[in-house]
Amino acid sequence: MAKHVRSARAVEKTRRVLVYVILSIISIIWVIPFLYLIFQSLSANANPGSFFPASGDWTLKNYGLLFSSTIAPFFRWWLNTFIIAAASAVLQTIFVLMTAYALSRLRFKGRQGIMKLILLLGMFPGFLGMVVIYMILRLFGLSGSVFSLIIVYVASSAMSYYIAKGFFDTIPKSLDEAVLIDGGNKNTVFWRVILPMSKPIIIYTVLVSFTGPWGDFMFASLLSQGASDMAQKTVAVGLKALLTTAPSAALPNPYGLFCAGAVFVSIPIMALFFWLQRYYVEGIAGGAVKG
Repeated sequence: MAKHVRSARAVEKTRRVLVYVILSIISIIWVIPFLYLIFQSLSANANPGSFFPASGDWTLKNYGLLFSSTIAPFFRWWLNTFIIAAASAVLQTIFVLMTAYALSRLRFKGRQGIMKLILLLGMFPGFLGMVVIYMILRLFGLSGSVFSLIIVYVASSAMSYYIAKGFFDTIPKSLDEAVLIDGGNKNTVFWRVILPMSKPIIIYTVLVSFTGPWGDFMFASLLSQGASDMAQKTVAVGLKALLTTAPSAALPNPYGLFCAGAVFVSIPIMALFFWLQRYYVEGIAGGAVKG
C-alpha cells in the first residue's frame, strides 16, 4: 500500500514538473516579441533583422522623440485612441449589461428568437461589413473622422451579452421579487440591486470593451484614410505609418520610434489587466456558469 502511494506521488510530481516546464516554455515564447520591441526601442539604429542593439547604440532618445516630434504626434494619437476607447468602454458596458439583464430576467415574446438571431449574426466576421459601414458613414460625412469609430464600436456592442447574461443568471431572482414587493420596479432592481452585486462582470466588460478599440487597426485605418492631418489618427494607424517613413533629420530612426511607441502603448493595458485581473477572472467564471 505504501509503495503504491509513493508511486502515485512520484507520478503526480512528474506530471506537475512537466506542466510547469511546458507553461514556462510557452511564457518565454509569448514574452519574446515584447522583449524584441524593448531592445529595438533602445537602439539608436534599430534594425528589424537584429534582436539586440549593437554595441554603442543603446539610447533613450526614441522615447524622448515620441513626445517632441511634430511629424509624428504620438501624444495626439495616444489621446485620440484613449478618448475613443474610454467612450466606447463606457457606452458598450451600459448597453451590454442592460441587454444581458433584459434577456436574463424578462420573459417576453420573441426573446428566444432575438437570442438566436444575435448568435447567428455573431458568426459572420466583422470585416465583411467594413465597406458597407464605411459607405454609410460617408453618407453622413463621418468617414474622415476617427471619432466615428465610437459609433462603430458601440453599435453592435449589445451582441456581446452572453457572459454578462450568464453572470446575471446566477443571481437569485428572489432579490428581484423582494424589491418589487417593496414597491420598486425593474429599473430599481437593475440599478440599485443587480449592478452593485455585479462588480466582477462590470470590470470584465469594461476591460474587454476598452482593449478592443485600443488595439484596433482595421476599422481605424479604413475610417481615417480620408484624413490628411497626421494628428487625426489613432495610435495603431499612426505607428503603422512610421514603418513606411523614410529616415530624415527630424526622424532619424522611424523603426526605433515605432518600437518605442509600441512599448509605451502596451504599458497601460498591462497595468490595467494586472490591477483588475482578479475581477476579470471572476467575471468570466461567473458568466460561464449558465448560458
